[in-house]
Amino acid sequence: MSFSYKCVLMVGATSGIGLGMAEKLIREGSKVIAVGRRQERVDDFVRKHGNKADGCAYDIKDNQNLNNFVHTVTTKHPDIDCVYLNAGIQGVYDFSKPRQVDLAAFHEEMSVNFTSFVNLTTSFLPFLQSKSTPTSIVFTGSNLAIVPAWNMPAYSASKAALNCFTLCLREQLANAGSKTKIFEVSPPPVQTELHDYMGIEKGRTLGMPLAEFCDKAYEGLASGKDQVIIGSIGPQEKFMDIVDKRRSTFEFLAKMMRSH
Repeated sequence: MSFSYKCVLMVGATSGIGLGMAEKLIREGSKVIAVGRRQERVDDFVRKHGNKADGCAYDIKDNQNLNNFVHTVTTKHPDIDCVYLNAGIQGVYDFSKPRQVDLAAFHEEMSVNFTSFVNLTTSFLPFLQSKSTPTSIVFTGSNLAIVPAWNMPAYSASKAALNCFTLCLREQLANAGSKTKIFEVSPPPVQTELHDYMGIEKGRTLGMPLAEFCDKAYEGLASGKDQVIIGSIGPQEKFMDIVDKRRSTFEFLAKMMRSH
């Protein structure tokens, strides 16, 4: 099977998982509009992929220019049918030593990993919902949304918040009869720049090879699954049992609340 959406706006497309997935989508036949903070990396991506790609430099922390960014990119590319939100930062915080905690960095991590995704979703939804053909939003989450890492409270909490938002958004759109489908891809640790704070040699060898992850993520998305979980924290069976029971309990609560 192939991914149903053929013009993908990839936020965070110039490094890490975003770059890997952008190039995987191009190889599989989609056009990718690459979005990244650094203009030179966006330009490199477009030069490499020619007419299969275009790009736009934008920092997702820039809320002041968000509406202008969305208007510009959707006007230039009215055929966008998928917005793929993939960007993030990760740090270590030890609250047993509160005087050493960088609260500004903690809150920036929460904002980048969660709040910016909510803002982008809210701004792109009117465009996606206005189209007569199916559209989608894909979120890159994390397995740490389900089982947090003790030394990464900001990252774990931001991904847990994103997972909750994704569940609620999916339910709301489906209940409204929207043609916009919501996907969430949950990676294990993947060998990318995300872990550079650990030191490049150590960080970029942590986890699953990027190419392997991208193949598995694409396979899951192409299958039509709305929640693509790759790997697990601890035994696979136990981890997936937590995921499945949580999802079914959420759906039970949603059904009960709609009936009232």
